[in-house]
Amino acid sequence: MELSYYPGCTAHSTAWEFNESTEGVFRALGWRLRELPDWNCCGGASAHTMDRVVGLGLPARNLAIAQRMGRDVLVPCAGCYNNVQKARAALEAGDPDARKIEDTLGFRWGKGVGVLSLLDWLERPGVIEALKAGVKRPLQGLRVVAYYGCQLVRPPRVTGRRSWENPTTLEKACEAVGARALDWSYKVDCCGADLGITHPDRAETLCSGLVARAREAGAQAVVVSCGLCQANLDMRQKGQGLPVLYVTELLGAALGVPGREKWWKKHLVDPSPLFR
Repeated sequence: MELSYYPGCTAHSTAWEFNESTEGVFRALGWRLRELPDWNCCGGASAHTMDRVVGLGLPARNLAIAQRMGRDVLVPCAGCYNNVQKARAALEAGDPDARKIEDTLGFRWGKGVGVLSLLDWLERPGVIEALKAGVKRPLQGLRVVAYYGCQLVRPPRVTGRRSWENPTTLEKACEAVGARALDWSYKVDCCGADLGITHPDRAETLCSGLVARAREAGAQAVVVSCGLCQANLDMRQKGQGLPVLYVTELLGAALGVPGREKWWKKHLVDPSPLFR
């Protein structure tokens, strides 16, 4: 089973452990990820503020590459996923700027390529069952809360999420490998995102509050699927000492993916004691 793969910029820089754990989990389950050749930045949070055509055109170029490859494309990064989905929606809706983008890039969108977040992939038939079957180190006794943040699920007209206020996909994945996913009311609240750069005090207030609520729920770790959410919660929790794991790190630990000890060293709050 194969998917095209758009890792995004952070996967090769600040969130390389997200990239390595994602590739490791897919290998363990028999999936092959083929990285898009010559992919480019999706524009992050800045391109669309400068020029709408550029903001849509950057992710649209990656869609053009994926369309040529002819396979659905996995986009693990929540920010990249949201930007790519916005470009896809604009192309499919015949947005006034869509033809300009297509003419500039020299392609026509054919609607034949799906864009998948990790949530979308986990919801595919047989994936949760494969996780259960592949467990080598069950995580019984580990209590976690799933944190989705903003861009994996919102806005629903772009992401296509039916349950965007109370998603449960990450919880199901955690429980498939033996962890206990706790219920809490803050799973789609914002972590502050890029305010961590421009207004770090405000981001710290948001992140510290989220981590405190996770502790109140009884969690031993927060599970995320976003490089910026992980960095903010890990860095700006005012010394509360709660590990913040990518969902693929958690799954990789249960599946026995090699090299996972290297992932833990990337974290400010060391998660390795959770798996001893």
